[in-house]
Amino acid sequence: VQLQASGGGLVQAGGSLRLSCAVSGRTFSDYGMGWFRQAPGKEREFVGAISRFGSRTYYADSVSGRFTISRDNAKNTVYLQMNSLKPEDTAVYYCAADTRTNWGNPEYWGQGTQVTVSS
Repeated sequence: VQLQASGGGLVQAGGSLRLSCAVSGRTFSDYGMGWFRQAPGKEREFVGAISRFGSRTYYADSVSGRFTISRDNAKNTVYLQMNSLKPEDTAVYYCAADTRTNWGNPEYWGQGTQVTVSS
């Protein structure tokens, strides 16, 4: 399974970005999909996740109400819509896939995309 994240960039505080993660190699709907991030000098943290067919989503408290995860199973792609961005959201963002929705240790990872929020 290959995961390719894209859409990162530089944005001012209060702005928005949408990240995408394209998945290939297996049946996309076999996987729950998650997003994680890692800021400089910090451990990787869970951002949120979406169930296989999109009926359930989960978010970290730090992003709840600002970030939205969605997926398009016809396009084998999961999205992370980030609104009201804050400087503390600056990090490398990673997508992950897991058949067991074990977000403590996902089976597959993407390569990461940098998000920088300026104040």
